[in-house]
Amino acid sequence: MKKLLVVFLVAFTSSVFSENTIIAIVNNSPITLNSFQINLEESNSKDKQIIIINNHIDKILQTQKAIELNLTPTKKDLEKVLFDISQSSNLSIKELMNFEEFSSIEREIIEKLSILNLQRFITKDLKVSEQQVLKVCSDVNSIKDQKQIKIAQIIISEVENQANDLDKKNSLIETFLNKLKSHINKGASFEAFAKLHSQHPSYHNGGMTDWFTVKGSTLEKLDSLDKKEVSEIYMTDFGLAIAIKVDERFISSKLKECEEQIIYDNAKSYYSNWLIDLRDQANVEIYYDKLL
Repeated sequence: MKKLLVVFLVAFTSSVFSENTIIAIVNNSPITLNSFQINLEESNSKDKQIIIINNHIDKILQTQKAIELNLTPTKKDLEKVLFDISQSSNLSIKELMNFEEFSSIEREIIEKLSILNLQRFITKDLKVSEQQVLKVCSDVNSIKDQKQIKIAQIIISEVENQANDLDKKNSLIETFLNKLKSHINKGASFEAFAKLHSQHPSYHNGGMTDWFTVKGSTLEKLDSLDKKEVSEIYMTDFGLAIAIKVDERFISSKLKECEEQIIYDNAKSYYSNWLIDLRDQANVEIYYDKLL
C-alpha cells in the first residue's frame, strides 16, 4: 500500500512539475508549459513549438506595453464584447458568466482588446499622401465613375448675442451669414472672411475641405454652384454654413477601397516593424531544452 502511495505521489508530483515547468522568461515574467499546453501538444515538431512560443511571447509583450500605456479596455468595452458573444450564442449574460471557462474567456477578450488598442495607438499618426494613393490606385480601375468636389465653408455655431431660444439663435446666425454672403457677392474675399469668422477648425485654411463625394441633396446643390457663386445657407454637424465650390474631379468608385487597402498594408507593415523593435528591446529567454 505504501509502495502504491509513493508511486502515485511521484507520478502526481511529476505531472504538476511538468505542467509548471518554466519554458521562457519575458521581462522577468515566467511562461510555464501549462499556460499553453494544448497548443504545444497539438504540434508534433520542435520548430512548430518554437513558433507557438514566439507568438505567445509577442502577445505578452504587446499586453505588457498596452498596460504600460494605459490602453487596456474599459469595463464598458469588455461588457459590450461579452454581450455580443452572449447574443450570438443565444445565451444571457448570466448564463455566459456561469460557464466554467468564463474567466479564461474574459482574459482572452481583455488581451485581444488591449492589443487592438495598442495597434491603433501605434499607427494612429500614419498618413498616406493623396499622390501615393493615386499612383498606386490609378490603374486599378480606369473607369472614373464617381464625382467629387472640394468646397470652402464658413461655419457659424454661436453668435455674440447669447440667445437661449434655438430658433432665435439660428435666425441671428442666418442674418450674419447673409450679411457675409452679400459682401462676398460684391467682391469681398471668401477666404479672408472664412479665416476671420468661421468657427470650424478649417478656418485657418480659408474654410477649405477635403474631397467630398457628390452624394446627398446638400452636396448635389453645392456641386451645381457656378464659379465663385455663394451657396444658400445649409446645416452641418458643426453649425449653419455657406460655401463656394472650389474644384471638382472624377475618380473610380474603387479608389476608396484601394486607398483603405494601402492604409491597412502600411499600418500592418509599420506595426510589424515596431513589434520587432519591441522584441529586440525586451528581456526574453527561451529554454529550448524543455521542449520536445
